[in-house]
Amino acid sequence: MPIFSYAQKIQRGLNQTRKLDFFGPLALRLYLVPIFWMAGMNKLSGFEDVVAWFGNHEWGLGLPFPYLMAWLATWTELLGAACLLLGFGVRYISIPLMITMLLAAFSAHWQNGWQAIADPHGMFANQQVLESADKLAMAKQLLQEYGNYDWLTSSGSFVILNNGIEFSITYFVMLLMLFFVGAGRYLSVDYWIAKKMKIPHTEYQ
Repeated sequence: MPIFSYAQKIQRGLNQTRKLDFFGPLALRLYLVPIFWMAGMNKLSGFEDVVAWFGNHEWGLGLPFPYLMAWLATWTELLGAACLLLGFGVRYISIPLMITMLLAAFSAHWQNGWQAIADPHGMFANQQVLESADKLAMAKQLLQEYGNYDWLTSSGSFVILNNGIEFSITYFVMLLMLFFVGAGRYLSVDYWIAKKMKIPHTEYQ
């Protein structure tokens, strides 16, 4: 039937795009590089404060061995950013980075629900998010009355940070994909090491 013939032609055309499949993992890597680099540098520049936050049971995370945990988190992110940029040891470095994201999600963000930015209309809006709508409306009213609101919002609208697990889980999923597919062909150190060692493409990843 003609419809099946057309479907086969479309499928063959789609299959041709697999020649460019290395752009997928490359895009994931380059997207994550500045995220982990900035996170690591922020921890490094305020390391003592990070240690205090990790260890404090009242206003912090209350984690055991806070100095060790802060050190591991900082250098995992910095080393991870470098490895992702170069495409070196990507499947290996994805593991500690995923662990870091899960720890962040469940120790620092879990109690705030899913949303990173409070949106009362979101599918996963919890009570905290719903209550933020009135607070944001009041803040805007005060700024409009007592401030230069047009100037204050010229760089973007005001929002309330909900600090949920959304970002950390999103990064976890991206890292999980890299763990399974690897750094990608051609534009990664991993690929050229594997080529030098005569490891098949499907095996090096």
